[in-house]
Amino acid sequence: MAREKYKTLTEQMFYILICLKKERCGIEIMEWVSDVTNKRVTLGPGTLYALIGDFVKQEMIKETSAEGRRRNYIITDKGLEMLNSEYERLRRLVVDYEKADV
Repeated sequence: MAREKYKTLTEQMFYILICLKKERCGIEIMEWVSDVTNKRVTLGPGTLYALIGDFVKQEMIKETSAEGRRRNYIITDKGLEMLNSEYERLRRLVVDYEKADV
């Protein structure tokens, strides 16, 4: 069964939205995600810019400035709502795991 788009987030999506709580450009996003996850999660340019395009279309992030090819983005209220919803979903999973008597 296919995952309904944006009902849950992939790791890459989750980290991009976290990162964009502060205004950043594409290369800064890639570096931040790699650093924060100790290189466990990496973003290639194709994946990053496809997700950025989708997020802009869905109004989850917005472009804040453009200088040549460098574009900066920041999370919107809608994106923050999705990020917080995903955080709560993941937190509930951890709580359920810890309660499990297996």
